[in-house]
Amino acid sequence: MLSPISIASASTTTFCPKLLSPTPKSSFNGLKIQHRFPIRVALSSSAKASSSSSSSVSVVMMAKRDEELKEIRAKSTEQLNEEIIDLKGDLLMLRLQKSARKEFTASEFRRMRKKIARMLTVKRERELEEGINKRLSRKLDRKWKKSIVVRPPPSLKKYREEEAAEKAAESA
Repeated sequence: MLSPISIASASTTTFCPKLLSPTPKSSFNGLKIQHRFPIRVALSSSAKASSSSSSSVSVVMMAKRDEELKEIRAKSTEQLNEEIIDLKGDLLMLRLQKSARKEFTASEFRRMRKKIARMLTVKRERELEEGINKRLSRKLDRKWKKSIVVRPPPSLKKYREEEAAEKAAESA
């Protein structure tokens, strides 16, 4: 053990150093360390079969996204603007359904937001090709948003048509 250090002076002071623990304690526990190369564990034959099927699923999902991007890029800018408005209206309807505690699919929120983001990305790519800088793009975007005429989203139109069909069936 370490002995205390004494300093001889007019007033005697004693200093006792603390022993360092092998693992310093920290109040910060939010750091997650990820390995650069994943650690591979030997799998049984049944686990190997399930992991190979999940990797093929991810490949299919990427192919779907590529297809969707090709479809989006094939549309004109005006069609993109119209579809963005429709999707934002559907997203609003989903939020209203959630707040009213009606049945809704939670995964639809993320799916719609991602689709809107993809469309806006393609729209911005086209602006960059035309040489429109960021400041002008924001200005045009504000003008476009102000010019939008409020209209019911397609999902609400569909819902109203279903209600009308049910009423017609009841009255017949």
